[in-house]
Amino acid sequence: MMTGLQSVVLWSCLLVGAAAAQPTKEWRGSSQVERQMDAAAFKGMDQTIADLADVQSAVVVLRGRVVYEFYRDGSPATLRSVQSVAKSALSPLVGIALGQGRIAGLDLPVVALIPQWTSLNRDPRALSITIRHLLTMTAGFEVNDATGTAPPARPRDAWARPLRGEPGQAFAYDNSLVPLLSAVIERATGMPLSDYARQEIVGPLAFEEPSYLGGEMRMRTVDMAKLGQLFLQKGVWNGQQIVPDFYAMDATQPQSGGGPPVSMPYGYMWWVVPSDAPRPTFMASGFGGQFIWVHPPLDLVIATTSTVSVESNRRGQALQLIRGELFDTARKRAASPTR
Repeated sequence: MMTGLQSVVLWSCLLVGAAAAQPTKEWRGSSQVERQMDAAAFKGMDQTIADLADVQSAVVVLRGRVVYEFYRDGSPATLRSVQSVAKSALSPLVGIALGQGRIAGLDLPVVALIPQWTSLNRDPRALSITIRHLLTMTAGFEVNDATGTAPPARPRDAWARPLRGEPGQAFAYDNSLVPLLSAVIERATGMPLSDYARQEIVGPLAFEEPSYLGGEMRMRTVDMAKLGQLFLQKGVWNGQQIVPDFYAMDATQPQSGGGPPVSMPYGYMWWVVPSDAPRPTFMASGFGGQFIWVHPPLDLVIATTSTVSVESNRRGQALQLIRGELFDTARKRAASPTR
């Protein structure tokens, strides 16, 4: 599920200057005893992951503390390809604009914000496409991309595409909805997306400045984990409400039945694991094994990056690791006394 050139360029621009406005602290501190117990719990995990050739990095955050990190290259600061994880990183900007009143509501038709697009698509159904439809990938455009790897179109071209059904009726994974949603945010906020993101997310979460290379967005694995923690904490970071709590909750609950390429229910640019739990497990997923996996019952976030290749995507080593050894170890660590 590659993000495509435009969404990668977008977030490369969004995160420039990420070192500015550093928060007081990034994570809950760990005592010496806690660090010793973390090390004991995850003993041998380095070798387990080293044997999975595709997995390049992993960060485990339990109850707001980083309890385990793995970097195949030994470098926590390395910026790594995140692929379609960038979609989930775009979602909070919509929530922030909504909370500020810059967006009147998610059911606002897109053409109400960008009326010049009305003439680009003569299908009357296009007039009823809303911001919610973009977020949930139920806009109704004709899409033939079961693998989720098609490059996104430019906004005007994306809006001009034929529709295959009524907006809101069916999920279709569509990379071209990213530039459409980006244009909506810019129009609603009246500022470049890069400026808005830097003001509302990048500074408060203290991302390391990313890089753009070969059509891919790259960021630190620990910054991926921060995004997961932000939504786990209902939009709060360091005591500050970054994303409205109602939006953070709704974004990580099923809003449509979903479909390929992950074949799980879909929220607002987040995949949701089927569950009867009040807060189900949710995740950001990128082609090849890039994940932010959030499990609210344990207050657990796991972020991974992997080699970006068709083979890595097929083997699925990162997801097996997340749902297997890493989860089991984190669950046992959560059950053990702190002191």
